[in-house]
Amino acid sequence: MEPLLVVLQGLPLTLIVSIGSFIVGAILAVPLSLGLRTSILPLRLICRLVVDLLRGVPMIVWLFVLKFGISSPEFRLTSLEAALLGLGTISAGYLAEIYRAGLQTVPRGQYEASQALGISRPIAFFRIIAPQAVRIVSPTIATYFIGLLKNSSIASTIIVAEMVFQAQAYARQNLSISGVLPYVFAGLLYIALSVPIAMASRSLDERLRKSVI
Repeated sequence: MEPLLVVLQGLPLTLIVSIGSFIVGAILAVPLSLGLRTSILPLRLICRLVVDLLRGVPMIVWLFVLKFGISSPEFRLTSLEAALLGLGTISAGYLAEIYRAGLQTVPRGQYEASQALGISRPIAFFRIIAPQAVRIVSPTIATYFIGLLKNSSIASTIIVAEMVFQAQAYARQNLSISGVLPYVFAGLLYIALSVPIAMASRSLDERLRKSVI
């Protein structure tokens, strides 16, 4: 049971990195997604450049830049802070595209009906358009979170003591076959965390499809 206990020691940080970076990304993605849809061309191009940059550079590069590239005696991110900021900003790029797609899926008539009823654009967006878009893309968001949960293992490269880091530390000290067991347990834990989210996502998708029919 020792390998399992070792991996379980990293479970809290795995959850913190996954959930924390997802929250950061979900918040930052809102202005980015709106910028991608704005009629102001310079702002739209800037947002497009930011999104493409966040999505185009490998995650491990962002983490290393944040942890080791911008540190100074006056300013230094901890490993956890770098992981949350790095994975969070990358998530913002992907989630911004998901939000944008959801907003485009909402029928144009919803916008026109809101204007015809005299509802202001901000109220119409946050009370009518955004809730519909969120329902549409909820399964996609859940799928992205599952991927982020697994990608949180990259944080081990900047010494965040999550599950994979703990498995690596144990394997270095136990060069026999038992050194492989932590990786097996880590994989099983990732599956145990991902399956309920995937099942909830499929259930939500089915309910949404039935509500449309």
